[in-house]
Amino acid sequence: MTLRAAERVQSEGVNLAAVHATALVIGETGLLMHGPSGAGKSSLALALINLAHARGQFARLIGDDRILLSVVHGRLVARPHARIAGQMEQRGRGIIAMDHEPAACIRARIDLVHPEPGRDIPPRLPSGADSFVTIGSMVLPRLMIPAGVSLETSARHVLAFLSGI
Repeated sequence: MTLRAAERVQSEGVNLAAVHATALVIGETGLLMHGPSGAGKSSLALALINLAHARGQFARLIGDDRILLSVVHGRLVARPHARIAGQMEQRGRGIIAMDHEPAACIRARIDLVHPEPGRDIPPRLPSGADSFVTIGSMVLPRLMIPAGVSLETSARHVLAFLSGI
C-alpha cells in the first residue's frame, strides 16, 4: 500500500491519504492493520485491545475501516475518518461505539493475508521485503498474520512482535 494508491482527501488544509485499514494504539505504539475486506482487521483490533487491557496496558482504537494518514515531523500519523470516528464494525453485532484516540503515531503495520499456494505466511525466514513496508516516505516494521488464525493466537503474536520493535 502506498499513499499514491490511496484516495486523496482534504482535511483542515493538510493533504491526507484515506486508506482502508484499522488503526489502534497499544501503550505508546500505534498500529496500522491492513488486509482485504473480511480478513478480520476489526476482530483482531478488538482482541488486541482486550488482551492489552487484561495485561494492564493502555489500548484504544484510533479508527476502523477508513484511516487518514499523514507524515508530520517525520512520523506517520493516523486519524479516524470524521464520519465514523468512535465506531467499529463487529461481525454479527453491527456497528458498535468504541472509545477512541483522535490520533497516534504509527510505528508498525500488521498485514492480515490469505495464504497463497506454495508461500509460507508468515514466512519462516522473512526477508527484508517481508519484514518492512514503505508507506509514503516512511519505512515501518511489518508483521504478516494469516487471515483466519485464532484471534487469541494472532493477538499474542502481535503483542510479542511489538515487544521487539
